[in-house]
Amino acid sequence: MTWEEFENIQPVAATLLKNSIRRSRMAHAYLFEGGRGTGKKEAAQLLAKTLFCLQPADDFFPCESCSNCLRISHGTHPDVHLVEPDGLSIKKEQIKALQQEFSKRAVESKRKLYMIADAEKMSTGAANSLLKFLEEPNPGTTAVLMTTQLHRILPTILSRCQVVSFKPVPPAILKQQLIEGGVSPDLAPLLSHMTSHLEEALELSNDEWFAQARKIVLKLYTTLSKSPSRAMVFLQEAWFGHFKEKNQLDLGLDLLIWIYKDLLSIHLGKQEDVVYPDQLNLFSADLLSCSPRSLAEKLAAILDAKKKLGANVNQQLLMEQLVLNLQGGTVFV
Repeated sequence: MTWEEFENIQPVAATLLKNSIRRSRMAHAYLFEGGRGTGKKEAAQLLAKTLFCLQPADDFFPCESCSNCLRISHGTHPDVHLVEPDGLSIKKEQIKALQQEFSKRAVESKRKLYMIADAEKMSTGAANSLLKFLEEPNPGTTAVLMTTQLHRILPTILSRCQVVSFKPVPPAILKQQLIEGGVSPDLAPLLSHMTSHLEEALELSNDEWFAQARKIVLKLYTTLSKSPSRAMVFLQEAWFGHFKEKNQLDLGLDLLIWIYKDLLSIHLGKQEDVVYPDQLNLFSADLLSCSPRSLAEKLAAILDAKKKLGANVNQQLLMEQLVLNLQGGTVFV
């Protein structure tokens, strides 16, 4: 990740860090918090390169080609350390080893930096050991903690860190990244709304189950709009056999939600916002026989089904009731 890319994806976080560096007002400890795929680890690595680069451009931007930048990229720089969970947690011994390493003089400069990924997974012993480390930081030491669950970080640790929030990656940016990564322009918009995690989106793009799920959801929609009487039969023939698990059904409902959101977008003249671009002609034709009010009612029905799914209702009865709700309420105009 470059600073330009960082600013495009996380403008607030990038500006905060850049200003701190340029004004020589860096905190001794940062806590990067935000969902998966928001660029926290890449930003921590970029910060390390910025601090250690041997030949930065304009005295700031890392060159990406000097020995320090290359070793940080490969995780082999002696003064930059990454701690990750050992199994299910970060153990006290890992933090103790980090403390011992940082008690030594920096190998190649007066600066050291350590990163702790998934900081919420620290054991109680590890968190207490880190707290002592944060209370008495070594000169020239910078800590970067990363978490997806801010509420699980000890308040005493939280109070000693400058929190930097990372927001979900904007769908437009993720869509472009996916297309550049070889994903079909017809599929990229949907994936960019299903997740903000690039790697997860790329995995979904190659997942045969997901591809089939998309087809089945679209088929259910067309069956409901063209032959409502067959919708119940379609559930038995195709839907229940594919969406077997609770998480699978939840994803299927999400796919269905985006269909009706596309219809509303087209009604509002925002065709550029649709996430099923290959269905644009079909959806546009369907708008001739329904109103925004009926679309809003159908969306509400699907959202209600998602809520009930979270309450562990019978999944088959849930879908059958949803199909009945989606068959009714169409307002012809």
